Order: sequence, then structure tokens, then C-alpha cells
Amino acid sequence: MSDPLSNEQEHGRSRVGLPKELNALVSNFFSRWLDFSAEKNAVSPNQPKVEITESPNEVVVRAEMPGVREDDIDLEMSSDGYLAISGVRKQEQQEEDHDSYFSEFSYGSFCRCVPLPWDLKLDEAQADFENGILRIVFLKSPDEQNKKRKIAINRKQPQ
Repeated sequence: MSDPLSNEQEHGRSRVGLPKELNALVSNFFSRWLDFSAEKNAVSPNQPKVEITESPNEVVVRAEMPGVREDDIDLEMSSDGYLAISGVRKQEQQEEDHDSYFSEFSYGSFCRCVPLPWDLKLDEAQADFENGILRIVFLKSPDEQNKKRKIAINRKQPQ
């Protein structure tokens, strides 16, 4: 038969531990949305690294894709503003020596989704691929081009 005192102590410990566990649960839940650390935003080795630049009239997305053939790349733009860059890295040749095999190269399929929060003319998008760099140019709609406005800063005089 169990000791009632130890049972109460056990229940007391679990009640005392509950706020700490609940706090950890809530922190973990919200940290997924609020954590912008480099670890969370890290790109897996098989995904292309991207660079997005904006000018007054266009948005340019560049993706590093060494070792990928143009025919193995697929581009899609979703209605909610995400550009999906997908494709396949193929291994053309394997080198074997004395029954050992070593490779740090990444092969296989990949997909990288990039949010583009602008109003873009998707039908006029153009893409080119040269020397392992994919470049996609999106023209901004006239409404998007007029969205930015300069905000004046009122400077207070020192007293």
C-alpha cells in the first residue's frame, strides 16, 4: 500500500511543476512564430539560396543552383504570393575506389518557397538561367509602384 504522505508530496510536486511546464509549452508554441534566428531561417543544403531585390518598378529573385540543368527546374507562383522554385539535382557519375565511397554533394529533388508580398504582373514575369544562377524578374503593378510615400519627420527643437 502506498504512503499517503508521499502520495500528497507527489501530487504537490506535479501541481507546483504545472506552471513551469505550462510556461514552457506556451513559450515553445509562440517561439515558432516569433523566433527569427539564423537557425530557424537556415536553408537546407539541397535548397537553393535566394536573393530578392526591389526597385521602384520590379522585384528580382535570384537563386543559386549550381549543378542543376535548366530543364530540371520548375517555377510556380501561387495565388497567395509564394514563388515555388523546385527541381532535381542529378548525379551524373559516381567514382568508386577500393570499395569505399564518399560524397558531400547533394542530389535529389528540392523545393524552395519564397514569399513575394507585392502586387506583381505575374503574366509578364521573365526567367533566365546562366552559370548556375536562376534570375526571375517580376514587374510591379502600377498600384504597387505608387504605394510608397515619403513620410516627413518633424524634428523637435531642444528646450
